[in-house]
Amino acid sequence: MLRTACYRTLPATRGFVAPSLVGAQRRTFMRGVPAWNNLTSKRTDEEISVGTEGPHNLDRVSSTPVQLGQTDSKLPDEIKGDWVLFHPVYSPAELHSVEVLHRESKTMSDKIAFLFVRLLRWGFDVASGYKHKPLPPNADKMSIEELRKGGYIMDEHQWLRRFLFLESIAGVPGFVAATLRHLKSLRLLRRDAGWIHTLLEEAENERMHLMTFMSLRKPGWFFRAMILGAQGVFYNAFFLSYLISPPTCHRFVGHLEEEAVITYTRCIGEIEAGRLPAWSNYPAPEIAKDYWRMEKNATLLDVIYAVRSDESTHRFVNHSLANLKKDDINPFAFREPDMTVKGKKSGFEREEAEQYVIESQKLLKEHRAQQQK
Repeated sequence: MLRTACYRTLPATRGFVAPSLVGAQRRTFMRGVPAWNNLTSKRTDEEISVGTEGPHNLDRVSSTPVQLGQTDSKLPDEIKGDWVLFHPVYSPAELHSVEVLHRESKTMSDKIAFLFVRLLRWGFDVASGYKHKPLPPNADKMSIEELRKGGYIMDEHQWLRRFLFLESIAGVPGFVAATLRHLKSLRLLRRDAGWIHTLLEEAENERMHLMTFMSLRKPGWFFRAMILGAQGVFYNAFFLSYLISPPTCHRFVGHLEEEAVITYTRCIGEIEAGRLPAWSNYPAPEIAKDYWRMEKNATLLDVIYAVRSDESTHRFVNHSLANLKKDDINPFAFREPDMTVKGKKSGFEREEAEQYVIESQKLLKEHRAQQQK
């Protein structure tokens, strides 16, 4: 889909003539924004209200793009949402098209990245109490309590602990990478080729996962202390590593997201198999309905499907970025493939990314031509 939520300005590299604007819809402050009486932040599951950051493209009443310098009179008076950056909203077909994938290591850098993911995965499992033993042959004759007592499955409390710990760390890499590329752009007095926005979008998306799960459980002081320590170590380690080898770091994140897809796929399987009865028809938190534009009757299972799709997007994007050179255009600054691509492929090779940029520019050129008619 073409990104229409904000301005994009990209440099021309490798012979590409990059467009100065991707999409014609502008961010605007909305009509009907409430007058805030204080600066207290919202609770994670507070009732959704009028947003202040502008409409999502799926909120539009009319499919006609807004022209620059014009006011869009067809926007609804009230638009819900506190989100700021672009993020996908998935169709039912996309939600169910995600596959568990693993990209084989091809270089020494790849092998180092995968080794560190295995070490980090072990640490995550210990810290979050995660376990997933193969079910015994007679599992269909065992009760849920017997399976849990045998360590074969986890309960809802254990799954939430896993999610909270995972998402509190997952939001770090994108922000660190965006920070370093931002500072580099300032130092060298040149533009970034579109990487910064995508990395910030990833960081915010992971943070929204955390805010969603926080609405289901409020961790205690010990868990918060573990998160504080883990984040402090991981942030600094990733910061130093990104200074040395950005491709290795993006490969690391790509493999880390592979593990996240596995985790959420297993949880989906547990819910659908009836082994997490408290979540079988549990309503989706309000923050999730708002963020992913879900139906009013959406359930927690729908939320986990959406989170898994997001992790699949991060898997695809980071493996693709790891295949690029540092000054290549980020192909996802123009548009993103749908989940039928991101869910079934580890990432773009460098030549595929180049072709994707060319196709994006062609689509943008055709779009502009239509608008001028």
